[in-house]
Amino acid sequence: MAVQPACAPLLTTERLDLWLPQSGDFAHLAAIVADPRTGRHLGVQASLADHFTRFSRSAGSWLLYGYGAFILRPKGGQEVIGNCGIFHSWRGLGADFDDNPEAGWIIAARHTGHGLAREAMEASLAWFESEHVPRRTICMIAPENAPSLRLAERLGYQPMRDTVLPGGEPIRLFERTPAPG
Repeated sequence: MAVQPACAPLLTTERLDLWLPQSGDFAHLAAIVADPRTGRHLGVQASLADHFTRFSRSAGSWLLYGYGAFILRPKGGQEVIGNCGIFHSWRGLGADFDDNPEAGWIIAARHTGHGLAREAMEASLAWFESEHVPRRTICMIAPENAPSLRLAERLGYQPMRDTVLPGGEPIRLFERTPAPG
């Protein structure tokens, strides 16, 4: 599947438009993760360069694999309120985790608690499974990020193991295997 630059949302939900990432989206996402309420779950003292690497990983995933995280905007609006989706990742965390489709979600702090990450992730997972062979996906969550741990469970992710990231931060790894068709 060739992915073209977005001139319209790729997906829509009841409250959200899900767009392919564009270079201009990085500044908006950088502002979202600069908020300590959001950034605290994204790595100890993550730099702007670290966040750019995260953004580029997802954008590159679209080019190389035909899937990646979506940029979230309120339905019909232009404000970037987060990114969510499935992207291809390799993090050096072991053969059971690396080189797999990885789920991830980041929502601006002032938009959390309203079910937007769940709405976006349910749409992303449904799209991923319809466009690609339904298969195992993984995700990683900071152990103290209770809202994301609850969301992972609601989305069907099961704990794999606890480990540490290369920077020494503890992280919990999860996997989701779609139900047999």
